[in-house]
Amino acid sequence: MEERLMRHVADSAVIQTQIILSSHINGAGRLFGGQLMEWIDIVAGVVARRHARCNQTTASVDSLQFKEAVHLNDTLILEGKLTYVGHTSMEVRVDSYVEEMKSGERKLVNTAYFVMVALDENDHPTPVPGLILETDEEKAEWAAGEKRNQLRKQRRIEQY
Repeated sequence: MEERLMRHVADSAVIQTQIILSSHINGAGRLFGGQLMEWIDIVAGVVARRHARCNQTTASVDSLQFKEAVHLNDTLILEGKLTYVGHTSMEVRVDSYVEEMKSGERKLVNTAYFVMVALDENDHPTPVPGLILETDEEKAEWAAGEKRNQLRKQRRIEQY
């Protein structure tokens, strides 16, 4: 039996920074939710791509809830990392923060969990490397990811 390749959480982590421009703002003067979703999806995709080292696709995303408003000229920080891997799928957590310009203080805007599926050259699901868990936080995220994975499977079964 072939030994499964393993990678560290830090090997695929991503930090993206955006300055909020007028093209990102809705009629209420706040960041478009769809714009945030696009940026989060890109970050999740880069994390998955770095881990699996192949193309991937978004299979699902958990809820998108704004906890803080994001306005024109704010700095938005998106941090993505792997939390759980299956056979061909990867769960990616992306935390979004608005950063106060003068103090540098960050406030959580959103936390989203994406399920990304690795794809081979024929766009079929392909196995992904395992995940090396080093910290208590990574181990806790893995345990929570296992539970979320089971809930997603249960919801799929209940839909049919």
